[in-house]
Amino acid sequence: MNAQAQTVRNISEIGANLKLLSEIGIRYAMVIVIAWYGLLKFTEYEANAIAGFAVNSPFLAPFHEILGVRAFSDVIGVIEVIAAALLAIHTFSPKAGALGGALTSGTFIITLSFMFTTPGIFEASAGGFPILSVVPGAFLLKDLVLLAVSVWLLATSLQNIET
Repeated sequence: MNAQAQTVRNISEIGANLKLLSEIGIRYAMVIVIAWYGLLKFTEYEANAIAGFAVNSPFLAPFHEILGVRAFSDVIGVIEVIAAALLAIHTFSPKAGALGGALTSGTFIITLSFMFTTPGIFEASAGGFPILSVVPGAFLLKDLVLLAVSVWLLATSLQNIET
């Protein structure tokens, strides 16, 4: 094998190793983020913070009204902590990982819907292009990336399920 072919092979191997490390990193970074936000839901601070989103959501407002601020937040917290745990055990159970990916995907689809239901998302317009408020607009926009990661994690887990 000539030097150029060996260099290409080495670069390819580095790429494969980086891909594997990044897949592990993405999964467990998401586990930390989802678990962290889930545990925050058990605090008064976070319960009050999400109330403004929930009361303006046609999907969540009825549940928020029935459960109240704290119980509603606690239920969301339980769902998020369970989703994080399911994502974390993907290696041992791809089916569990897939369920975790589906739960987090659903979570971020719902939170992105707040972009259309929460007052104050768009502050103004710059020549026809909407300007997002920092909170809640830009705060919610990050969920677009988290949704993409969730769908990727779901797909990865589904690919690893053995029949």
